[in-house]
Order: sequence, then C-alpha cells, then structure tokens
Amino acid sequence: MNPTYVTFILYLVVLLTIGVITYRMTNTLSDYILGGRRLNSWVAAFSAQASDFSGWLLLGLPGAAYAAGFGQWSLWIAVGLAIGALFNWQYVAKRLRVYTQYSNDSITLPEFLENRFQDGSSLIRVIAAAFILIFFLFYTASGLVAGAKLFEGTFDFDYQNALILGAIIIVAYTFLGGFLAVSWTDFFQAALMFIALVITALVGVYQIGGFGELFAGLANVNTSLVDAFQGTEYDLAETVPWASVGAIGFFGIISALAWGLGYFGQPHILARFMAIRDKNEVRKSRLIAITMGVVLPLYGALLVGMVGIVQIDQPLEDPEQVFIVLVQMTYDPWIAGFLLAAVLAAIMSTVDSQLLVSSSALTEDFYRRFFRREASQSELVWVGRIAVVVIALIAVSIAWNETSSVLDLVSYAWAGFGATFGPAILFALFWRRATRNGVLASMLVGGITVFVWGAIDPLAGFLYEMVPGFLLATLTIILFGLFGDGPSDEVTEEFDKVVKET
Repeated sequence: MNPTYVTFILYLVVLLTIGVITYRMTNTLSDYILGGRRLNSWVAAFSAQASDFSGWLLLGLPGAAYAAGFGQWSLWIAVGLAIGALFNWQYVAKRLRVYTQYSNDSITLPEFLENRFQDGSSLIRVIAAAFILIFFLFYTASGLVAGAKLFEGTFDFDYQNALILGAIIIVAYTFLGGFLAVSWTDFFQAALMFIALVITALVGVYQIGGFGELFAGLANVNTSLVDAFQGTEYDLAETVPWASVGAIGFFGIISALAWGLGYFGQPHILARFMAIRDKNEVRKSRLIAITMGVVLPLYGALLVGMVGIVQIDQPLEDPEQVFIVLVQMTYDPWIAGFLLAAVLAAIMSTVDSQLLVSSSALTEDFYRRFFRREASQSELVWVGRIAVVVIALIAVSIAWNETSSVLDLVSYAWAGFGATFGPAILFALFWRRATRNGVLASMLVGGITVFVWGAIDPLAGFLYEMVPGFLLATLTIILFGLFGDGPSDEVTEEFDKVVKET
C-alpha cells in the first residue's frame, strides 16, 4: 500500500480513538461545549492556535506568498496576526476566563454578553448567536475547501468526493467527544503543523543554498517579490506569471495589518480562554502559544511559498497547492505522508472548533433559551451533536463550488467576527461605562458593515472590510457609553470585582 495512504489512515485512527475516549467523559452541555473548564496550559495554548490557524496556514498563506512573495498582503498579514495574537493572550485571555465565570458561569460568548450586561430581553444573545452561525458557515466552508484540495492534490480525488470525505471525518470525532475531543486532537494537530511548516521551510532554504540564494532567486524572477511595499500579480497565462503591479500603498498595508484586530472577536479562539482550568495558567499558555503556535508557523508558511517559487519548475495552476507539491517533491513517501497529515490537522483543528461553537449557539442560545429551558443535560448534548451534523451539511453546500478560494472565505469570515465581536468583547472586558445598548448596536453596526462593504466594495478591493467594520463598531459603543444611559449599579459592581481579581 502507498506509504502516504498508510500514514493518513493511522492518523485518522488516532483522531477517532480520541473521539471515542472523550465520548465517555462528556456528560453535560458544559463538558460538550467547554470541556468542563479543565484545559491545562499546554492544551489550551496549542488548541487555541490550532483552532485559529486552519487550512489557510498551510494552503492559503503559502499560496499568497507563492503568488506575491513578500509583497501584496502576505508579509503584512503575518505581522498583523502576530501582534493581534500577542495582545489577545496578554490582555483578553485572563480577564475573559475570570469574567465568564463571574457572569453566572457563562459557557458561550452570547451567554456571557447577555449576563455581563444583565440583558433581560435576550436581544444581545440572539443577535450574537445569529452572527456566529452566519459567519461560521463561511469559515467552516473554507476549511472544507482546504480539505478537499488536500485530498484532490494528494490522492487525485474528485473535488466533490474529497469534500464529502473530509466533512465525514471531521464530523465523526466532533460528534462523539465535543470540546475535549476537539481540544486534545488540536493539541496533536498544532504540534504537527508546527513541525511540518518549520521543517519544510528550513529544508527548502537549505536546498536552495541559504537565505541569500533564496532572495536572489526571487529577485531573478521579479524584484517585486522581495519588496514588502510592492505588489505582484500572479497570472498563469503570462510567460513569467509574476508581474509587478506597483506600490501596495497605505490602504493595502493597513488592510493587511488589520487582520490582527480579528483576534479579539473569534468565538472559537475565545472559547479556549474560557476553558482554561485556572486563570494562573494563562501566562504559561501565552508564552507557549506565541512562540510555538504563532510566530514560527506564520513565518514558516511565508518561506514555504517563496521557496516554491524558486524550486518548482512548472508554475502552479493553483498557488494554494504549493505546500503539498513541495512536500511531495522533497521527502520520502513515509515522511511526506506524515507532513501532509499536518495539512489535514490544520483543517480539522479549525473546522471542528467552528462546528462546536456553532452547535453551542444553536443548543444553548436558541434551543435551551427559547424552546426547552428544562431540557436535561443528556438531551442538550444530543441536540448539540445533531446541530454539528446540520451545520456541516450547510457548509458543504457553500464549499461545493470547486473554484472557491480558502483565503477569500477565511478573509470574509475573519472580518465578520472581528468587526461584530471584537469591539464588543474589548469594551465589555475593559470599559466600565460600556452599556447593553452600546454593545448591541455595536454588533449590528460591525456585522452589517462587513456585509455591505463586501457587497459594494467602495474602494475597489483596496480596504479590507475589517477596517471600517471595526472602527464603526468601536465608535458606536463609545457614543452610547458617553451619551446614553449608563450601566446599572449591579453591572458596575461586578465589573469592579473582576478588575480587582485580574
């Protein structure tokens, strides 16, 4: 049997085994959604970053670097994400862990926002859960597209068949073990991603002859590939596919850096902060996450794309296949199988988290809140499992078009979450005058701005929708806090207690 097939099969057996083991540990909705708040620092750190860096880290970002080198968005996206991840772990993680437990032991983001502002109308909860479901459909679809491209590029599967296979695998262990299965599989998957990207990047640079030879080779193709301020357009129809398109400009750099703002509003990442077993574990988790889970993989992904420009003789029809092609070119089939399993790991580690958060929104924030307040824990867990399957089916339908781009789908969903929840979470955690009306209006303004901006694109692609969405949502909260009715005494008293504890 092909060694790559054997490696993949063994890897999948491990994942399903974890799902079966954690199935026996999942008895309540809190277990299924947050793992009973018992993640240690290593699992929390790796799980948070694995759920963040989906297939776009091994397919989308290397593909962007292959198409544009240092220019266009690739380098600046990596810089923005590294800064955003650091600030998220430094300032948000501990405060959110403490505050969610203070606020009636909230186990979902919509529930926390409702409890934080004592919203008796449940409007905050409903609006938040609705946006989570909408944007996660696109985000989950991006992961399924990445999985389909992996099976398509590795095993020559038909795209639609590969899409269905990937969805079945991910749904299986998420359905069984919930948050614990997702978090423990993420731990191993993050380690695989780290090893695969760093090793492939370093081996590629070594084979070329060092960084000097790499940059010389890029410049020989087109000097814009080694200039962070110049744009490059990839067009396979041209004799030399890489063509200069001029300076990136202010809007281009701001748009790329703005990816870092998205961290503050990603429900699947924030859920890891909420699930850490003790607030004192956050500092250790932060060090692990930033060094091993963010910086090295991000810049490894950039190097993989640029190494591909120099090493791959025939320009790729799909730049997002560069990591797969390099691995198959470079390594023994057994090692290649192991490294390609890392792509599957990257995809699974985010899609499973997204399915779980979407499931929690349907189960806790709609089903239990409005239909079955007295539902048993066993019933809620099964509703959550059924929701995972339903959401996955809808995401598959979105991803069915073979021309879908992993990075485009991620970009849209990332902006949606960042603009909708980023300002709401930051001000809920750090501003004493933040109000229920301000947060509710902020979520609506942020989410709708992303929808509208994406539809009309007033600056013709020069400004990422995250920027206007995040800024307008922030301004909305501030205006309501300064000029509207202030928060109640009970709300401010709880805020003061959390501040003292953190």
